[in-house]
Amino acid sequence: MSVKTRVLVVGLGLIGASFAKAIKQAGVAYVLGYDRDPAVPGLAIDTQVIDEAVADLSSVTSVDVVVMAVPVMAIAGVVEQIRHLVADLTVLTDVGSVKGEVVRSVAGVLGDLPACFVPGHPIAGGEKSGVLAAEADLFKHHMHILTPLDNSSPAAVELLTGLWTACGAEVVAMTVQRHDEVLAATSHLPHLLAFSLVDTLARESENREIFKYAAGGFRDFSRIAASDPTMWHDIFLTNRDATLSILRRFQSDLSLLEQAIEHADGDLLRTVFTRAKSARDYFTEILESRQK
Repeated sequence: MSVKTRVLVVGLGLIGASFAKAIKQAGVAYVLGYDRDPAVPGLAIDTQVIDEAVADLSSVTSVDVVVMAVPVMAIAGVVEQIRHLVADLTVLTDVGSVKGEVVRSVAGVLGDLPACFVPGHPIAGGEKSGVLAAEADLFKHHMHILTPLDNSSPAAVELLTGLWTACGAEVVAMTVQRHDEVLAATSHLPHLLAFSLVDTLARESENREIFKYAAGGFRDFSRIAASDPTMWHDIFLTNRDATLSILRRFQSDLSLLEQAIEHADGDLLRTVFTRAKSARDYFTEILESRQK
């Protein structure tokens, strides 16, 4: 990978800024940065997140890679703004949590999907947001999922794999459909449950007094309810089918637990809890192996 690779990051929130900072520090690219908030690129320069600030996307004339680090429902608008660059790009990619909608958005603007287009999604994040929260090691020991399309060029996949590897990520590939199904189960549903639980308790407790008595279990489970509401609003509206499928399966299993408690069916409760503990222990082993 050439150190002269020019990468334009559109959207300097936590993910976009962390990616920019990581590849800049790794010395694998010259990084340009743009954000809809005109003050943000200047902050990104001051904090050494990017090499060059971009005030207007139409002024960019030559880059090798464009990374769209914006909410899923904003992708179409970004593609419209950078469409003059697409013909000469080696890579056009994104970091969205719903790949099907991203593919539809790009196709809706450009008509045909270009060979440079390789959708992607880093399995990393945090509750803090904005360019000042950027962490160069945010993706270290985390997966980055690529969902190459039938016409994605091998050169695009190779370059993009190299950039994310330079961030410390483990790059894996799967289909767009499989990605959206997997993320609905492992990310979207947990966020929905956390949002729902915190909202339920907040509405039922006058002045939210109940939170004074919450301990570590509630803290751990509810942590992700502090995530960006706008981003998650977009995710649930754009990954409806996969999310509804896993949500309805969960509702069915939850009804069984409700009945077990109502009828004092300790055997069923013990079976479910034991199976869940075994699965969680296996997940812990996977996480620990990635840290080695």
